[in-house]
Amino acid sequence: MTSEDHTEFWGRVREQVPGLPAAPPPAWAFSATAEHAEELLALVLAGTKTGTAASLWDHEDDGEPVPQVGDLSIVLDGRGRPRAVLETTAVRILPFDQVGAEHAHAEGEGDRTLEDWRRGHEAFWGEFGARGFAPDMPVVCERFRLIHPAPPA
Repeated sequence: MTSEDHTEFWGRVREQVPGLPAAPPPAWAFSATAEHAEELLALVLAGTKTGTAASLWDHEDDGEPVPQVGDLSIVLDGRGRPRAVLETTAVRILPFDQVGAEHAHAEGEGDRTLEDWRRGHEAFWGEFGARGFAPDMPVVCERFRLIHPAPPA
């Protein structure tokens, strides 16, 4: 997927959602694998997933800014195609072991319990995190709302 494709997508979204800025926002996919990106995108499009979590260490190591309330983003599917536009509605940075059940539920994954969330995220960051996993690692807990879903490609 090229930035031109993102620009074209953004232009179509702006025709349907008045008031959006002219410049396309950053584009990204959930997770580290194409299959998982597809699964999480499906949860977003179904309205089940309204939150996500990222390692603050990964943001720092990648030079990516921490999301801010009001930020817009284009979410890509597992093949890099734009499929949704999200708006960040809340951001909190907490140690991993202080992330609560409400956030775990908002992420919409697994059985939506805190225990399942912790198990899954510990494994994920242990495998894919730039600095691995630590029980007190800083986690960026983001809440969002779906502004625009793209039709399946």
